[in-house]
Amino acid sequence: MVSYIIRRLLMLIPVLVGMSIIVFSIIHAIPGDPAETILGDKASEESKEALREELGLNKPVYVQYFTYVGRLLQGDLGNSIRTNTPIVQEIGPYLAATLELTLFSMAIAVFVGVNAGILSAWKQNSLFDYASMIIALIGVSMPIFWLGLMEQWIFALELKWLPSLGRMNARDPVEAITHLYLIDAMLSGRWDQVWTVTKHLILPGIALGTIPMAIIARMTRSSMLEVLRSDYIRTARAKGLNQLPVVYKHALKNALIPVVTVIGLQTGLLLGGAVLTETIFAWPGVGRYIFEAISFRDYPVIQSGILIIAVIFVLINLIVDLLYALIDPRINYR
Repeated sequence: MVSYIIRRLLMLIPVLVGMSIIVFSIIHAIPGDPAETILGDKASEESKEALREELGLNKPVYVQYFTYVGRLLQGDLGNSIRTNTPIVQEIGPYLAATLELTLFSMAIAVFVGVNAGILSAWKQNSLFDYASMIIALIGVSMPIFWLGLMEQWIFALELKWLPSLGRMNARDPVEAITHLYLIDAMLSGRWDQVWTVTKHLILPGIALGTIPMAIIARMTRSSMLEVLRSDYIRTARAKGLNQLPVVYKHALKNALIPVVTVIGLQTGLLLGGAVLTETIFAWPGVGRYIFEAISFRDYPVIQSGILIIAVIFVLINLIVDLLYALIDPRINYR
């Protein structure tokens, strides 16, 4: 197992090298000049050239790339062109905001999706089965921006049950410890803030988790149907075992591998930055952070943000592979 983990981590090196080359090439192909974006159209050519010299933008592209890689090897992601702040310090709160929203969304998606899929397979061809699969199809097809706007209109503007923007109450800010506000509020012992942060999470969490929820439900149903037709399940039922443990204990464990794969992939995709959701709900996440950096031609932020997301995505896939061995003892990575 240890040797397998080491091999997978070593495979991360060529993935990141390839990713950095692709991202660097695409970013520098984007029309626009960062110096002109920062200083404005009315700035003199001398001041623009001085800024290009300061930022190293007047050097050949391959020189800029190797300079960036050299900094990466030293653990330096560089400074933001727009704010002149070290990216290592700046990206942390944005990454934490996306992580908190993603975990909350996936918790909803997994709980609802897995149980809906199990019940649909258990009660195949029933009214619940047809209804849940129709709802899952609608969930996959529904645009996130439309769902987010509808949530804001109904639950924030009309019913006034939930807040529509931000992560917390601006008049009573959470003391940032880990920048995961739900955990920070618990660590501070402020249970009123825990409820406030949770309320801010509900609408964007549901909007972001709808598509993964639908995909997980459909995958769980498909996998469970295959397992429920197995001989050992028919034997367990013939022995008169209670249906609930047969379905949730025996069948579910053997149906989990494709479901866990989908959960891992969806988690990685959401961590990659849900730009639409973060924009609609004014959520200060990493997707919105990178989107704003693209608008300002902030090359170091774009490159570093995408590389961090790539690392997280690969690590999530590694965790999923390791979970296979825990779920199914027949899988051996030695």
